[in-house]
Amino acid sequence: QVQLVESGGGLVQAGGSLNLSCAASGRSIFSINAMGWYRQAPGKQRELVATFTSGGTTNYADSVKGRFTISRDNAEKVVYLQMNSLKPEDTAVYYCNVHLAVTGWDYWGQGTQVTVSS
Repeated sequence: QVQLVESGGGLVQAGGSLNLSCAASGRSIFSINAMGWYRQAPGKQRELVATFTSGGTTNYADSVKGRFTISRDNAEKVVYLQMNSLKPEDTAVYYCNVHLAVTGWDYWGQGTQVTVSS
């Protein structure tokens, strides 16, 4: 099993920055082979924001390229999302996600609210 604890959300004005973090713990963290961030705005489906794939490469949504940067601490199993030049359309609940290689299961964090005011 894996537990995910997210932090760093909040309210910011357009053009501002936030840094999200997600720490993974539990007996199965050795099996994590992909980590990333998704978001869900009111009335919309959950969408990928940025991830580290199982091959170690990064993948970004077109809408955040050049503004958001995903990074990680492999040893500590922490993934970060630096969000710059935030826009009101970035407002959403942001969820951390990890994928386990052994079971193929995905785990989700509880979500952290990001609100960008115009």
